[in-house]
Amino acid sequence: MTRGTSDGDRQNADDRRGEDADRRHDDRRDDRRDDGDRRDRDGRLHGETVILTGASRGLGASMATRFVREGANVALSARGEPDLRAVAESVADAPGDTIVVPADVTDEAAVAALVEATVDAFGEVTGLVNNAGIGTLSLHDERRTVLETEPADWRRILEVNLTGAFLCVSHAVPELLDAGAGNVINVSSGLGRRAAPGWGPYVASKWGLEGFSRTLSDEIADAGVNVNCLDPGGRVGTRFWDHLPEEERDDVLEPDVMDEAATRLLAQGPDGVTRESHPAAEWERRLDRDGSASDGSA
Repeated sequence: MTRGTSDGDRQNADDRRGEDADRRHDDRRDDRRDDGDRRDRDGRLHGETVILTGASRGLGASMATRFVREGANVALSARGEPDLRAVAESVADAPGDTIVVPADVTDEAAVAALVEATVDAFGEVTGLVNNAGIGTLSLHDERRTVLETEPADWRRILEVNLTGAFLCVSHAVPELLDAGAGNVINVSSGLGRRAAPGWGPYVASKWGLEGFSRTLSDEIADAGVNVNCLDPGGRVGTRFWDHLPEEERDDVLEPDVMDEAATRLLAQGPDGVTRESHPAAEWERRLDRDGSASDGSA
């Protein structure tokens, strides 16, 4: 016999789900407080499990190295498995653990498998860093105006930079909600807050990512999950900058430019800073002004 569900039953179920979420939120905050001594010993990210896309080189590889050395368990993902394994091997002696899960962020099945592999390996997900990104320089070693941009290139750039972030959020954030707290970092760009000739699809993707991040933050902030954008400032050792002369490239490339800011954002507790977007250096100053949020002790 099938029993109908009344409005009152549905409301009671919703209330119970809300109470469960609040309980997980409070438990997670208490766990972070109790974990303070161990974090001091094993790193600021001890106990965190982070999915990091675009982890095979440059900025992503540098962040991966820092996260694992700060005690996080990290699922390393990108399309190229050999480079990912090289990153994993470089931190084999670090406090945190790694798994290598090659994936194309535009392939939903691959993204779902990435999240599933992370949960299978580590039991939960508490952080997501959407770092995978491309631009016309990645595709053609040159900038192109809007009128020179091929529709296929436009679609590919938005699929990786924006749809890829959406797919990762869609599959990973429910795990953060189940954990009762967590942090999402969407790697943006200064071009996500302004414009520049020759960067049309990249600019569009990053403006979209900024708005998407604010919307997501508004939707899940009460669940204890912080969502922020982090801007590397364009000084990253990837193919974005391969067009530069070697001596100039050596001067501007700083793959570790975001490591500290990203670490501090991932270490935030449920009451941390959310819905903001800053370059790495400004994030460090921002978190210095609000130190309680940066260590989960709020």
